[in-house]
Parts: sequence; structure tokens; C-alpha cells
Amino acid sequence: MNILDKIVANKKKEIQHAKARISYTELEESDFFSRKCYSFKDFLLDPARTGIIAEFKRKSPSKGVINNKVSVEAVTNGYAAAGASALSVLTDTDFFMGEKADLIAARNANTIPVLRKDFMIDEYQVIEAKSLGADIILLIAAILTPAEIHKLATLAKSLGLNILLEVHNLEELQRSINPNLDAIGVNNRNLADFSVSVETSYQLAPHIPSEFLKISESAISNPETIKQLKLAGFNGFLIGENFMKQEDPGKAMMEFVKDL
Repeated sequence: MNILDKIVANKKKEIQHAKARISYTELEESDFFSRKCYSFKDFLLDPARTGIIAEFKRKSPSKGVINNKVSVEAVTNGYAAAGASALSVLTDTDFFMGEKADLIAARNANTIPVLRKDFMIDEYQVIEAKSLGADIILLIAAILTPAEIHKLATLAKSLGLNILLEVHNLEELQRSINPNLDAIGVNNRNLADFSVSVETSYQLAPHIPSEFLKISESAISNPETIKQLKLAGFNGFLIGENFMKQEDPGKAMMEFVKDL
């Protein structure tokens, strides 16, 4: 059983507990549920912004604790001030030290789109994401069938959410294309051994249909890489660990952006 299998098995139990605690009706009564989501595309393509989706991540299964000394408000405010086009907030607790409260805090503290970064396998999580103030949800092709992607994306779109599909290879990309998607993210991390290579993005870029925003995820630690990815057709760049491993992630992003 690889790490992804363990996370999904754990997530199934977590969802059952959540459903027993908070009903669909209660989620739909949330203050955020009726708010209009920000357009991922508008912010990502805004020339006044960087195209960077800056991530708040305390821990990862491969690196252990990255930074658990900073507040989500301070970090995400710093990211937004540095020109982030969107924020990514981990809400998985057991493997990433994330909290649903982190998403709420990021939403309350900022006026740019927020991605709920989690392992979405159930319609309950989509409703929950909307109730927590998310503008974007992540669907990971490696853990979902084409039918599941269609079901979750259709629900998300009916709620006004933006959808980012994450793929790791050409097979996942080709079987997962769905008209409800807004963006396709290429994760440069090999899930089998956690090695990273931005080459994955370059290889898959020509195969991503032009109607979708193209996002490169992971393995981006140099502004020069972003310049090259833009030439390859990418619109967005998800960066987390590179900023979060610094004492002041927002300041780290500000320094990074100076070289763009």
C-alpha cells in the first residue's frame, strides 16, 4: 500500500465521521455557502498578478514538518501582498497537519481565490468545500475514476466552484478530461517514490487541450523555471514548500517574485 492508498483509506473513515457530525443541510446553511466564488481564470490571467498559487502547508508525508510556527492569516496575507493569483490551503489533518479552520481563516483574511487542497473522493467534501469558503477544489486523477471525476466536477460546477484536475502522466490526463474542468495541473512529483522533476510538465503540456488553464505543480524553486514554463504554455504555478520552509513564507515569496 503506497502513501496515496493510505491517505485515501484514512479519508474514507474521516468522511464517515464528518457526515455523522454535520449534515448536508447544516453545511448548506453556512455563511459562505451562498457567496459567489471568485473566478480562478480571471485572477490567474490577471497581468497584475504572478500566476503563482501559493500554498499554506505545515507538513507533508515525504518531508515531515515543514513549518508549524506560522499563522495561516499572516502567511496568506503575505502571499496575496506578493502578488499571488490564488491561495492553496491544505485541509487534511492526519498527513499534512491541515485544518478546515485554516481554509475559513484564509478566506476571511483575503480577497483572492482559495483552493481547498485535499483528497476529494465524495460529494460530501465538495459541499463542505463550498461551506468553508473555497473557490476552487482539487480533483486528483490518480485516486478517481473518470465517472467519479464527472460526478464530482458536475456537482462542483453546479455550486459555482472552480475545478482543478491534477494529473501525473499522459494516461491519467487522457482518461480524465471533462468539460466541467477549469484547469489541469501537472504534478511534477512521482507518487511512487516522491522524486520531483519539472520535466513532467514539459512532456504533458502539448497534450493539454487549449480550453483549459495549465498549471505546473511542485518542483518549482527558481523564478527561471517559471519563465520557462510560461514559454511552454503554463498559466499557473503551484508553490508551497519552497516558501513554507522559510521563517516568513510571505517575505520569501516577495523576494522570489522580484526575480520574475
